[in-house]
Amino acid sequence: MESEVRPAYYAVPGGIWRDYITLLHLPYTMWHLSYVVLGAAAAPEVHLYRVGGLVLAFFLAVGVGAHALDEHRGRPLGTGIPDDRLLALAIVSLSAALGIGLVASLTISLWAIPFVVFGGFIVPAYNLEWWGGRFHSDIWFGLAWGAFPALVGYWANAETLEVEAAVVAAACFSLSLAQRVMSRRARELRRDALTVSGRIELLDGRVEAITIPYLLAVPEKSLRLVGLSVTLLAMGWLVARM
Repeated sequence: MESEVRPAYYAVPGGIWRDYITLLHLPYTMWHLSYVVLGAAAAPEVHLYRVGGLVLAFFLAVGVGAHALDEHRGRPLGTGIPDDRLLALAIVSLSAALGIGLVASLTISLWAIPFVVFGGFIVPAYNLEWWGGRFHSDIWFGLAWGAFPALVGYWANAETLEVEAAVVAAACFSLSLAQRVMSRRARELRRDALTVSGRIELLDGRVEAITIPYLLAVPEKSLRLVGLSVTLLAMGWLVARM
């Protein structure tokens, strides 16, 4: 039945460990981690150990922490992970990410502290919708999960921000907005739509039924392809700089 579609195309059948895989939103997490790499690869000099540390920090903060808070707040993925475990995951992972940021502040420059503070603030502010959801908007999504990772990736390697950093960050911001547009309709269809009806009659006589899978096909295939492309681009660019 159409009402029984999975909450996300990457969601795996429920189970003790499967729920944790679903929680990570792996395609989207890889997509946003790629912004860190793109920013780093645009820097005049690339320090691989810094890139590795940043990718780990953002994986903990976004891949684990942000998604655990999101699931705790509204159960959009419908996992069976207990609330207290979700909170523990969020607190531990975000604390570890902030710890990596503090180490970077002490070993690279204290100018890293504003990035650390913003990262530690925006994860709960966005996912828990503080202040009536003021930070839970398209613009903040693009800034927090697109532009910010790219700027941090660049700064951590260049220890300054130049014009090229702003251009790459703007591109990542735009890509994040595109992701938001495509994923919003997919989420509505998968999680909120009860039923869909209708048909399309084509000039050649063919008739196509309008169903939830039919409406999901284009946005979700686009999400898969764009996410894969961004990830491969980031990997290729980083390899080219090595």
